[in-house]
Amino acid sequence: MTVNILLFKITLLLYAVAMVLYLVDVIARREKAGRYARWVLLGGFLVHCATLLARYFEAGYTPVANLHESLSFFAWTIIGIFLLFDARYRLSVLGAFSCPLALVLMIISSTASTAMRELNPALNSWWFPVHVTLAFLGNAVFALAFVAGIMYLLQERMLKSKKLSGLYYRLPSLEVLDSINYKCLTFGFPLMTMGIISGAVWANSAWGGYWRWDPKETWALITWFLYAALLHGRLNVGWRGRRAAVLAIIGFLCLLFAFLGVNLLLSDFHSFKAMEGQQLPQ
Repeated sequence: MTVNILLFKITLLLYAVAMVLYLVDVIARREKAGRYARWVLLGGFLVHCATLLARYFEAGYTPVANLHESLSFFAWTIIGIFLLFDARYRLSVLGAFSCPLALVLMIISSTASTAMRELNPALNSWWFPVHVTLAFLGNAVFALAFVAGIMYLLQERMLKSKKLSGLYYRLPSLEVLDSINYKCLTFGFPLMTMGIISGAVWANSAWGGYWRWDPKETWALITWFLYAALLHGRLNVGWRGRRAAVLAIIGFLCLLFAFLGVNLLLSDFHSFKAMEGQQLPQ
């Protein structure tokens, strides 16, 4: 077992423990468990950083070239962005919703092949880490908007039905959730935009063209237009509340399809097979 795989398994365990502690805080109202969860999650994130560094030095490239690496990297960015928001809002319930999302990505990642392969020579460029980091950070911010959107709809439904479960008293107000949604949009959209632009510049240096209308590029553009419409609606039309929450959820589902569905089912230049070369010795 290589060092990066051992660290990966430790990370997965710590994320699972943090999720359980967050759920104990939210369900049983044990605030002490929430405080422990933050420290366990921070520890898991630091181990995850070490995991990616170990993978980087063993493989020789930014570890996002296959399904295992990409899902792990996505989970890392989600936890990192959550920790930043948690420093501002201190909402254990946000962790109770965000940790399961990252943990699911880690579990799926653990089932994928962990074999390291050489990076396709056409992709061996310093644009590679720039593009993927910007893209994944944007995806992670939108993942948090997705979580806030789900929480908003749950809160709103309980208020309208006047059936207030225990979760109602742990959820933040609709105003706070809408604020989180808006902040995610204002941070995520520029990151997504820079990710697409850096990808276009990288494509030009690798293949001699800025845009090839590859299925993944097409779906990335569709997702970009959806978030652009949401941002325009919030800034100029006054979209708030339920509509913004629903669109944040739809946008993230489209983003997931662009990230995984297209990559695994339809993509050409962006498929994991296209990114890989020969297998590296273990």
